[in-house]
Parts: sequence; C-alpha cells; structure tokens
Amino acid sequence: MMNKQPLTRQLPLAFDHDPATGRDDLIVSESLGAAVGIIDRWPDWPSPVVILAGPTGSGKSHLARIWTDRVGARRVDIARADPMVLEMAALGPVLIEDIDRAPFDETALFHLINAVREHGNWLLITTRLWPSAWKVTLPDLASRLKAATVVEIAEPDEALLAQVMVKLFADRQVAVDDRIIDWLVARMERSLAAARAIVTRIDQLALARGSKITRALAAEVMAEMDAGKGDIEVS
Repeated sequence: MMNKQPLTRQLPLAFDHDPATGRDDLIVSESLGAAVGIIDRWPDWPSPVVILAGPTGSGKSHLARIWTDRVGARRVDIARADPMVLEMAALGPVLIEDIDRAPFDETALFHLINAVREHGNWLLITTRLWPSAWKVTLPDLASRLKAATVVEIAEPDEALLAQVMVKLFADRQVAVDDRIIDWLVARMERSLAAARAIVTRIDQLALARGSKITRALAAEVMAEMDAGKGDIEVS
C-alpha cells in the first residue's frame, strides 16, 4: 500500500542544548535529500533492506532515530546469532546502527534479512562504508546485500554547514555574526560532528570569559581543533 508523504525540508539534529528537533526545524541540503526521501517514503521502499552510507557526523543516526520513532523499529545486534533477533524481525521493522564499526556474524545477518523478507517487514542499516567494503565472505549474504537499496549521504556542503551552525548557536540562544560563521565554515572539517564540536567549544569559552563571540575567539577554537585539543564528538 502506498503511503508517501511530502519530503521533509530540513534534517533534525540532536544536540545538547535543548535543540529544536521537530519536523519543521529540519535542514535539508542536496547531499541529504535522497536519504531524507527514502526515510519519508517508508513503507514504499524499493526493497525490504535499506542501507544509509555516509561519513561520520553526516546525519545517519539522526535519520535512523526519526525512522525508529515513526515506525516503532527495534534496534538489533548481530554480533552473534540470536533467535530473539529473528523474532523481532517477525514482529516489525528493525534497525542496525553503525554495522561497520565492529565485527558482525555474517550468518546472523543473512538469516535476519531472510526473516525480514519472509514476514514482509523492513530493515534499516547505517554504515560509514558501502557494503562492498564490509569484506563479506558468505556468498548468500553478499547476494542479499546486492539486492538492498543503498543510499549515500555525501559530506555536507558549505551552505548546509553554515545553516547548521546558525541553528546550533540559536539552540544555545546565541546570535553570531554571519561573517564569523562564513569564516569558520571556510576552515573547518566538512562534517556535522565538527560543527557541533566547534559551536560547543566557542560557547563554552565565551561563557567562561563573559565575552562576546568574536573572530579572534573563533580562531582560537580552530587552532585548538587543528592541534587536536578539541575532541569532536561523533554519533
């Protein structure tokens, strides 16, 4: 049954300072459009298994959270074979996050995909690497993965990063000069995780010093990041 909804216009980001995370607060760029679109299309998916592939901090976890909340999906672990996982696949949609971050049981994933297909359910997988880089050795699993729908999330462009940083500062009830935002975007790593780390550190320093956010302060934070003193929290 077709259940298409209009594509969202923005991508939700979950941050520490009570961010606005409603559907009307989402920010979507061209790099995220396909991923947001496939999430919105559920249950009208091209295949029962959809794989979201993108770099660290690209928004995979946030999209997975939207999907999980919307469809009631259960998170599953395939580090080893577990009959409970197959039972969950029989009951409804299931999610595997960051499948490439740790070894997984290929036979367990194969049986999970079969259970999803058999019961007419869906499986969403998030990963930093395309399935071809997972070094799967089980031929039957490799065949199942080739039949999955892979959606790539590219690195965010400068326009999106600028919008995200404005939103992050706004979530902290801080207004920052657009020229400072542009200066930061031109020099930072192109990831949403980096944007979050930079905004957090700038706000911390400004509050600690009781000062305004200036380009000098921004430059100090960027120097910290370049020196490896500012840890980027990823999700």
